Amino acid sequence: MERNVRRNARDGMYNVLWTNEAAGRLAAGLYYPDCLALERKRAAARSIASWVRPEGMRAAFTPRRWSPDEDGVLLDINSPTAAAEALGRTVPSCNIRLWRLRTGQVPRPV
Repeated sequence: MERNVRRNARDGMYNVLWTNEAAGRLAAGLYYPDCLALERKRAAARSIASWVRPEGMRAAFTPRRWSPDEDGVLLDINSPTAAAEALGRTVPSCNIRLWRLRTGQVPRPV
């Protein structure tokens, strides 16, 4: 299913989608205890705020930046497979970083 970004028909505004922990924090902040709100909205906010990540569901990935030391190790080893094991990274990550270093897309470590 593909998302379409367009304004809604009623008032011409965009509807923003919040999910997971961020949605829970937002709902808890907007619909705090004893706030003035419709009961159905308050109930929905309580349901969202109580959401807990299911066991085994991984959180969003945060990329790990390359350090100059890691770049040096990668260039010294000169093998994405061996470097992946030595650096605790994936082979595709080492492969693309090595290609970027070789082609000058990222500066070589000094």
